[in-house]
Amino acid sequence: MGRYLCVLFGGGIGSLTRYIVGRAIVQRFPHVQFALGTFLINVTGSFLIGLLVTLIVERFRLSHNWYLLIVVGFLGGYTTFSSYEYDGYLAVRSGNPLGALLYLVSSVVFGYAAVWLGVLFAGRR
Repeated sequence: MGRYLCVLFGGGIGSLTRYIVGRAIVQRFPHVQFALGTFLINVTGSFLIGLLVTLIVERFRLSHNWYLLIVVGFLGGYTTFSSYEYDGYLAVRSGNPLGALLYLVSSVVFGYAAVWLGVLFAGRR
């Protein structure tokens, strides 16, 4: 049960952090014609997953519950984009750069297509 609570608690804090940071960026830069809040959250989340996985797993070898709390929970709530980026990195690191490229590009293309289809199926044109 402890594993689930780690993910639940971390995810709640990550989601709240995403909301607060996103709102602060939009309020600070209201006239920017770009999804700056989402962009900055995705980039900072990608940086944090690289930093924190390396520290938690490789350098300090902390309990798996710390990984679940911070990486799966907090960063999962903050942004799933960081997981997407890290999975691509792992594929390159394991010697599969073509697989990484296929994964990264197809995730963007099919993800966008899925959003478009969802809007289409909901009846908005």
